[in-house]
Amino acid sequence: MFSHYLDLALRSFRRHKVLTALMVLAIALGIGAAMTTLTVFHVLSGDPLPGASATLFYPQLDPQNLTDYHPGEEPPSQLTRFDAEALLRAARGDRQALMTGGSVAVQPQRSTLAPFRIDARYTTADFFPMFRTPFLFGSGWDAKADDAHARVVVIGKSLNDKLFAGANSVGKVVRLEDTDFRIVGVLDDWRPAPKFYDLNVGEHGFGDAEQIFVPFWTSRDLRLRRNGSMDCYDERPAGVRDTDLTAACIWLQFWVQLDSPQKVRAYRAFLENYSDQQRAAGRFHRPNNIRLRDLMQLLTYNKVVPEDVKLQVLLAFGFLLVCLLNTVGLLLAKFLRRAPEIGVRRALGATRQSIFAQYLVEAGMIGLAGGVLGLLLAELGLWAIRMQPVEYADLARLDPAMLATTFALAIFASLLAGLLPAWRAMQVVPAMQLKSQ
Repeated sequence: MFSHYLDLALRSFRRHKVLTALMVLAIALGIGAAMTTLTVFHVLSGDPLPGASATLFYPQLDPQNLTDYHPGEEPPSQLTRFDAEALLRAARGDRQALMTGGSVAVQPQRSTLAPFRIDARYTTADFFPMFRTPFLFGSGWDAKADDAHARVVVIGKSLNDKLFAGANSVGKVVRLEDTDFRIVGVLDDWRPAPKFYDLNVGEHGFGDAEQIFVPFWTSRDLRLRRNGSMDCYDERPAGVRDTDLTAACIWLQFWVQLDSPQKVRAYRAFLENYSDQQRAAGRFHRPNNIRLRDLMQLLTYNKVVPEDVKLQVLLAFGFLLVCLLNTVGLLLAKFLRRAPEIGVRRALGATRQSIFAQYLVEAGMIGLAGGVLGLLLAELGLWAIRMQPVEYADLARLDPAMLATTFALAIFASLLAGLLPAWRAMQVVPAMQLKSQ
């Protein structure tokens, strides 16, 4: 029976080409606009580490003095070096890593390449297994390299292509800031969206991942340039730099991996006890004010999806609704124009349910055609977004999930639009139509 309804729908399309084309175009325009904005929202709001995000937590402490203190306010989003190193030494998580962003001057060995500056990350050994970074060659360094302040480095694929023409460069030397570093690993293409591990760099955290990774203490020994936000809440003694261990400056990110709910509760209690100890030692002055959010909670709190993207989604779906209302009107006009045909079918024994099913199938076919055209329009819209000067522009691409959603939304929307017209069609009274013939 379904195949028969499909055949009837195709015959109807051929008889009413202009009207059918208008409905397909209306659906396509709405679907194209909705899927363009929904795809961008999907990319920006997705889980950057599926399967691992629920075990990654971001501790926050409040070491500040009582100046401008307001009970219940959010603690700083980063840690002091003293606190970050103390939490790292405590090793209360399954893994933990401290880090900050920076930039280094690369001095290529090839005479054809001029020196250039590139973004870097100064971190500790657990960074790579915690965040499941993919390696093309080699691996990250180990905790012994951290302790030894070793001159080792992990580089990204694009930098490896530039310096070594894509060859396996593990064991080779790259010169950074007049210092030789031994390459221990080369990352494969890796760009988490957003760059969750440091939301303090970039407008919304959707920039490219760094291409240089250096042990944290090595970066401090060499005084490599750092970037990102820094908040110094107290005077520093003479001769103490902002990045020194004793400086009252907040500038480091710290992540911990906790593989069970029991470990999460234990770590939260540990943070409370640590705050008490630091207050007793005279370092902390405010009442305990800690946070321990997992990765997705942190992204939600920081509202990493730009507000203009959310607004665009609402506007696009509003436009889709307008398109559906127009489609409802066109379907009503088309179906009711065929009232004599419906009357004959009813007189020959067709039930109201079969009439309803026939015209709903026809509406679904219109939605399917609108989905195909809407997909092309969505691709065009995403291409236009990729041309925009925003840091997440190149992420605007349809993935398989969004491809399936395009057709599902198109068919659902057309079926929704076809409910009223199909219901009106099945209400046609056969006697009245036969009498008028």
